Amino acid sequence: MTNFSMVTEFLLWGFSDVWELQLVHTVLFLLVYLATLTGNLLILTVTTLDRHLHTPMYFFLKNLSILDICLISTIAPKSIHNSLTSNRSISFLGCVAQLLLWVLFAGSEIFVLTAMSYDRYAAICYPLRYEVLMSRGVCVKMMAASWLIGSVFGFLLSASTFSLPFYGSNAVPQLFCDVPSLLQISCSVDHSAIDVSVTAGVALAVGCFIYIILSYVRIFSTVLRMPFTAGRAKAFSTCLPHLMVVTLFIMNGAFAYLKPPSDTPSVLDLLVSMLYTMVPPALNPLIYSLRNRDMKNALRRTLKGRLLRPSFQVKISLSLIRGNHQWHVHL
Repeated sequence: MTNFSMVTEFLLWGFSDVWELQLVHTVLFLLVYLATLTGNLLILTVTTLDRHLHTPMYFFLKNLSILDICLISTIAPKSIHNSLTSNRSISFLGCVAQLLLWVLFAGSEIFVLTAMSYDRYAAICYPLRYEVLMSRGVCVKMMAASWLIGSVFGFLLSASTFSLPFYGSNAVPQLFCDVPSLLQISCSVDHSAIDVSVTAGVALAVGCFIYIILSYVRIFSTVLRMPFTAGRAKAFSTCLPHLMVVTLFIMNGAFAYLKPPSDTPSVLDLLVSMLYTMVPPALNPLIYSLRNRDMKNALRRTLKGRLLRPSFQVKISLSLIRGNHQWHVHL
């Protein structure tokens, strides 16, 4: 008879056993985390206060910033704390919460990015019907569907993963709790429920990616027929960075979940995990604020305090007709 004890905590993979390298990891993650928080909070503030940005595009951008903040906050603070204290442990419930929240926010972000591509498609290809296609009700329904789908996959994957038995080894070969790493240390060989959930999630993500590609093919074909060079440049500057972030996020995430498991983590595993967890939330503020003229103008107005002093302008037009004379009075 062999005694088995239930795992009550997990040990996350450390960046390095050398203190100097741990310090480099801490400083790097801390700088990326603070920059991501600052940029996304800035976008969130500007798009909320400036009435000129109360459009569908910036409605989705605001929600994308919220998801980016939540997504990176599920991983970066714990990783920074572990490097500083050389304590790599995470409780069982903490691991459950980290996996649940990460899948929820990541899944929701994929569908928000898809909704943003549809918004650009409707704005460029159907400008006369844009206000009907992207009405306030449609935007709210898209966002609700994004959060709902992310929540369903988050609860589904976390419930199926932690229903497996974990005995013996509790060393997770990853910087955070994710499904492939937890499956490697599980004592069960039957992963059918998780395989179905992961396959469905990857299929939906790839489907969203294909839809985004097709949308941008239509967008680019429409843009190339534009007679004005300035319109082309603005459309390309908006669409190409968005397409780059979507490709980086979805392709690296799919690679991490579909690649064959390895017994020991490699530098490639670390790099891929950073590419779909840390890089996209950090890049989005740079793409949508520094390269966006409307955002830069709104930021200037915010810094000058003009948003806090709304001006009310009343214009009354009176037309007086007497005989053959007509007067127009504007107040």
